[in-house]
Amino acid sequence: MAHTIHVDVVSAEENIFSGEAEFIALPGEAGELGIYPKHTPLITRIRPGAVRIKVAGQAEDEFVFVAGGLLEVQPNAVTVLADTAIRGRDLDEAKATEAKKQAEEAMVNQDSKIDYAHAQAELAVAVAQLAAIAKFRNHR
Repeated sequence: MAHTIHVDVVSAEENIFSGEAEFIALPGEAGELGIYPKHTPLITRIRPGAVRIKVAGQAEDEFVFVAGGLLEVQPNAVTVLADTAIRGRDLDEAKATEAKKQAEEAMVNQDSKIDYAHAQAELAVAVAQLAAIAKFRNHR
């Protein structure tokens, strides 16, 4: 049997994933992170993007889109505390495309720097969600 690490992906609304994994990849603050069992302890912020979980004993990877939050890594456990988390199969491309369009329009029609910064953040999430949808589609 392969070595595994326990993974929990949770949002404010629900527990999205909990189980044993052989590997997990996700977008950390300083770049893409790959985590195997017995990884060095780590705490970092996460960027919007796809979390790919290689579930033990399962051929298909599990995908979760996350937007913001924290990652805690211990040698035998990974916890992703996401501001927003959506299962890969629940992602809506039309909704993400519309959110991207609205954020781009808001950036053009800004009334203040706060509106512009908010629109930039919304755009980053929408673009990351569309990229996650593409990743999910390519791995099915």
